[in-house]
Amino acid sequence: MAGQGAEGAEDKTPENETMMQAFEWYVPADHKHWQRLRNAVPGLKATGIDNMWVPPGCKASSSQGNGYDIYDLYDLGEFDQKGSRPTKWGSKEDLMQLIEKANEIGVGIYWDAVLNHKAAADETQKCLAVEVDPNGYNIYHVFRSVKLTVYRPYHFSGTDTNAKNQKNAIYRIEGNGKNWSQSVDKEKGNYDFLMYSDLDYNHPEVISDVLNWGTWLGKETGIKGIRFDAIKHFSEDFLRRFVESLDTNFGTGWFLVGEFWKDSLPDMCAYLSRMAHKFSLFDAPLVYSFSQLSTTEDSDLRKVFDNTLVQVEPYNAVTLVMNHDTQPYQSLEVRIEPFFKPLAYALILLRQSGYPCVFYGDLYGIRGDPSHNIQAFPPSCGGKLPDLCLARKLYAYGKQNDYFDYPTCIGWTREGTADYPYGLACVLSNARPGEKTMYVGYLHKGEVWTDVLGWEPSEVTIDEHGNGLFLCPGTSVAVWVKKDAPGRERFGKL
Repeated sequence: MAGQGAEGAEDKTPENETMMQAFEWYVPADHKHWQRLRNAVPGLKATGIDNMWVPPGCKASSSQGNGYDIYDLYDLGEFDQKGSRPTKWGSKEDLMQLIEKANEIGVGIYWDAVLNHKAAADETQKCLAVEVDPNGYNIYHVFRSVKLTVYRPYHFSGTDTNAKNQKNAIYRIEGNGKNWSQSVDKEKGNYDFLMYSDLDYNHPEVISDVLNWGTWLGKETGIKGIRFDAIKHFSEDFLRRFVESLDTNFGTGWFLVGEFWKDSLPDMCAYLSRMAHKFSLFDAPLVYSFSQLSTTEDSDLRKVFDNTLVQVEPYNAVTLVMNHDTQPYQSLEVRIEPFFKPLAYALILLRQSGYPCVFYGDLYGIRGDPSHNIQAFPPSCGGKLPDLCLARKLYAYGKQNDYFDYPTCIGWTREGTADYPYGLACVLSNARPGEKTMYVGYLHKGEVWTDVLGWEPSEVTIDEHGNGLFLCPGTSVAVWVKKDAPGRERFGKL
């Protein structure tokens, strides 16, 4: 809700916020990423980035692990385990300096919480387990948490390796009343098991340990939110308790978002409903829509938001174009042609619905891995992604007027508000150069508008009725704003 101003004054317009996923899969394993992000925070804030989703900062199975191969929740780069003291991203001291700097500048840090499983056990221990069909004994894992407890076989519901014969399969751990969680996604019948050793959130010691970890993490670090990894695969009942625990200990101001990666809008909406809309989900259907539109000739842009989360649950949708799982060469790779990236980012950044998340790999480029024949990629959007973020921060306010009236060329305008009066007009095309006569508000009559991206060189004078004829190049986008609006001098310099 808009904040109340001085007595008798109108409510202020809430400032647009933008999140950034602050890593890509191939960031160097040099233990310096926390330092890189700390140095980048001031520039990101100036660009319009308000919150950063940082990678899993808990100790992984090795010093090169990205953290989804999680070993110890309580080791944030503090203890000498799995080949090093720091994580891939850096030491705990570096992490705390990053958070301190971010909080000082006004950038929130969102933690990536991997709560579904554990990896890289210290020891093996025999226990009864069942493979997909045959019964057998699985040499299971013992995890030693530096801070708290030793995890035993009965703390898990399944694993993916028989240490006795090194056979990889899915094994369900046997025990009195033990089974897969029933409050998980029903894909594949039951999608409790994902990878490594699957935590059993029916066990009271597991519940207590992870709830305590959430409270400890919040008090220890000063983060402002959490991204929950792989929520399709672990207990909804436990996650509700985890969220309630956060509310009890820290109030309701934290931002919480879950990775429920599935191209099924009904399933996503049902999950939000079961979770009482306590947090947001990433809009996976929108990413697939971007992919289809970018890879199909003369596709119909008017359908871009059909059957997407942001269309039906705008307050609980985190919109995005790419992430570490969908980037090239990754397990959930989603192909989006380079020409379409600026169009996609305009669609998530400059409209009124959804909470946009910008990808590190699109902002800084994807490093790749030549040793494994994995190609590197330059920053997307021709280097204009910072300008699109800044346009959101400065100008994307007020009533939205949509012009989704032609298959290969669409547009919209934002009229501005009393405290953000400048407005904008956006036109994009996935085919030939396009143009739209659009209304920006009669208060803008006589103003001269130009494209903040610099891709469309012409000028537009708003007529006496508040309309302008706005152009864009072919397979491109133009973002029109008053030529001398405050902040225009900042574009092209970020």
